[in-house]
Order: sequence, then C-alpha cells, then structure tokens
Amino acid sequence: MIPAIDGLGAFGPAAVAACLIVAYLIVGEPVVGRVLHRRFEAALGHDPDARIWLYQRLLVLEWGLAVLVGGVVLLAPSVGWTELGLRLPDRAPNAVAIVLAVLVIVFLVMSTRAVRRPTDAARLAGAAPQAIIALVPRTLVERRWFGLVALTAGVSEELLYRGFLLAVVLAIAPDIPDLGLVVLGGVAFGLAHLYQGRGGVVTTSVLGALLTFLYVGTGTLLVPMLVHAAIDLRILWVPVRVLPPDGPDR
Repeated sequence: MIPAIDGLGAFGPAAVAACLIVAYLIVGEPVVGRVLHRRFEAALGHDPDARIWLYQRLLVLEWGLAVLVGGVVLLAPSVGWTELGLRLPDRAPNAVAIVLAVLVIVFLVMSTRAVRRPTDAARLAGAAPQAIIALVPRTLVERRWFGLVALTAGVSEELLYRGFLLAVVLAIAPDIPDLGLVVLGGVAFGLAHLYQGRGGVVTTSVLGALLTFLYVGTGTLLVPMLVHAAIDLRILWVPVRVLPPDGPDR
C-alpha cells in the first residue's frame, strides 16, 4: 500500500506548493517537454552539441523539481521522505509484484542482448518513434551525459510521478483504490512523454502503470527506481552504426 501524506495542512504553504507541483507534472510537463524537444530536433544536423544541450536541460529540470519536492517536505515537518516511498519494504511483496518484477528483469536481459545484434538493433531502430531515435547518444561524451540522464530519470521521475504525485492524491482522496492509483500513475507518466507522439504516450503510460504497480506491490520506490533506470540505461547498448544520421533527412 502507498503511504499517504497526512501533514500537509489544508491551504497551508506546503499544501499549496504540493498542489502546484502536481498540476505542473500533469499539465505543464507535457508542454515543456514538447517545446524542448522541438527546439532540440530543430538544432540536430547543424549543432553538434544539440543532444548535450537537451540532456543538460533535462537534468536541471528533473533535479529542480526534486528540490521543490524537498522544499515541500521542509515546509511540512510531519511529512518525511518515507511518506514519499523512500523506504525499505515494510512487508513481503505480493506474488503478482514478484512475478511482474521477474518478467521485467527477463525483458531487460533479452532486449539488451537483442540490441547488441546488428540486424535486431537495426529493426528496432527502424520501428522506434523518431523522437526516441533522436535521443540516442552517438558520441562518447553524449553517452556519458545520457547515462546521467537515465539514472536521474530512474530516481527523480519515480520520486515525482510515483512517490510525490500519488501521495498528494491520497492526501486529497484517501479512499481511492490501488487500481485507480495504478491508472493515474500510468496516465500522468504517459502525458509527460507527449513529445513522443500518440504511440509514445500509450507505451509510456503502460510502463508507468507497471512501475506504479511495482510500487503498490512492494511499498517502496526503490524497486521501480531500479527498474526505471535499467530500462533507460539499455539505450547505451544500441550500436551507433545502426542509427540514422542527424539532419533534416534523417
């Protein structure tokens, strides 16, 4: 079960700040993500540092939001990081969560092996949305920055979309069932990837729902954080030679 925030205080500064952050995650993040990605794609092909420019702004944005969440924790002394899921499991995970975690691990191993094979990697690159292909690092420096982005996404996005957002929702509507939290966590996460197009929103919504279920089933954010980071870090295994060149004709 996901812990709820009990100490925000009605209409206090912590409650107002928490609601503003949640509103940004649901409404503002999709817009900001699309604007950043359009500027990034427009620069590809003539700006060799376009990806690093995007990676750096993603790092600032995600860690900035995490700092704002820390501010809410400071404003509400009775709210700690454990209420946001940053704790060890308080009970044995349920059987469904265990099975799901095993399936995710199998998927990660198999898909990582697949992208190391040139023919499979080329097929995957051809089927992936252009917005995703554009994000894949090409140079050693880009790979280092992307690794930081992947680790940051695993930590900060889980803190924001699973830990913080759902805890605030539970503080407002404490009777919402776990299934409702799973759906909400998936949809909010999917909308944040609006820049990937309709297919990307659907895919990331499903992924967000699975990560939320892992959180609900284990009672800790540590599990979805590790899974999320591992999923993003797989991108580093994609061979650069199978990727299309940058530029208007890519």
